[in-house]
Amino acid sequence: MRIEKYHIDEHNHQLLLQHQRRLNCLSQEYAPIEGVLQKLLDFQVAIPSWALGTGGTRFGRFSGKGEPRSLEEKIEDVGLLHQLNRSSGAISLHIPWDIPTNVAQIKALADEHGLIFDAVNSNTFQDQKGQNYSYKWGSMQHVDKRVRQQAVEHNLEVIEWGKALGSDSLTVWLADGSSFPGQLNFRRAFENTLESLQQVYAALPDHWKMYVEYKAYEPNFYSTTVGDWGQSLLYATKLGPKAYTLVDLGHHLPNANIEQIVSLLLMEGKLGGFHFNDSKYGDDDLTTGCLKPYQLFLIFNELVEGMDARGMNHARDLGWMIDASHNLKDPLEDLLQSVEAIMIAYAQALLVDRKALEEAQQNNDVAAAQELLQGVFRTDVRPLVAEARLRAGGALQPLQLYRSLGLREQLVGQRGSKTVASGL
Repeated sequence: MRIEKYHIDEHNHQLLLQHQRRLNCLSQEYAPIEGVLQKLLDFQVAIPSWALGTGGTRFGRFSGKGEPRSLEEKIEDVGLLHQLNRSSGAISLHIPWDIPTNVAQIKALADEHGLIFDAVNSNTFQDQKGQNYSYKWGSMQHVDKRVRQQAVEHNLEVIEWGKALGSDSLTVWLADGSSFPGQLNFRRAFENTLESLQQVYAALPDHWKMYVEYKAYEPNFYSTTVGDWGQSLLYATKLGPKAYTLVDLGHHLPNANIEQIVSLLLMEGKLGGFHFNDSKYGDDDLTTGCLKPYQLFLIFNELVEGMDARGMNHARDLGWMIDASHNLKDPLEDLLQSVEAIMIAYAQALLVDRKALEEAQQNNDVAAAQELLQGVFRTDVRPLVAEARLRAGGALQPLQLYRSLGLREQLVGQRGSKTVASGL
């Protein structure tokens, strides 16, 4: 399903005068804004294929309506998002949940919707139908070499799918760890995991990146084999220049200073990308920016400063992805809100007066530094983000248009009210 262009044009026409007034006010305060707008136009956030259906809790799953029943329908859903916000031009696939039945047709469909394939994601945290060995006691860390080899071979298969689709990166997240003291030899678990990752790393094409994701806990609650950014950095450093740390905003212990983590990883040239979400207690997978928008801005503040210091391209040199689970909201509405929050935080970070902030820091002027950051954070930059969408052919108010056109109702009419997203 696609949105007819005249619907977007009519929607924008109705809101244009009000939008221009708000943009003019912002432009007077932060002129010139053209450079900021171009960066917003270039910036794209990948949508994960697993986030297009209703997720679940440890105790149950309550499916939504009109969920995508195939990879083709997932691509169509991301295409809808991209039509609305023009900032969702990539899809990140999870293997084996989203293995294409016909690669050429899938690539053509993605191209039809203006989408590229971002990182491919492997799965050794579940037992799949027909596999020889269980991951109950871990995958790449497992004491049995046959299990480790099975996990390696799965990742090699994922790389092949990624190559066929035009992806250029692999995300490895491991559920490996232990739940009880004495269950695991920590050193051997690390060594086994490193040996397994080295086999996968050796199969990467020259231009590819490997993202080593970390998580403080869950599903194991005593130890995790890649439990924090330091352990991920250690793996990435030992693996080589194509290996990087991937930061998931929900994968930290409470009160972790994520903005400091990304600053140091950037400094070391080992920050690979992000999984955006929000959390209050742990890996809650909530809508990005719904609980901690100031933290999201502070993270982007460090990203912009650090990437500029290294001469990096904001849009291309890091992987920008969402990783969320939608249990109560319409997944497409939630994703629209998440991308909007990301773009807002990025726009705010682009407006920070770097020279003034540097001066305040050099003079130990704590109050001035705080005023600078909070002043920008309290600025409503939504007109900037909306203007970038408008120039790219998107909707000034994507969620409003999504609802006014009854797009979820149309999807239910096409797919039915009892569908369950494939792979979940």
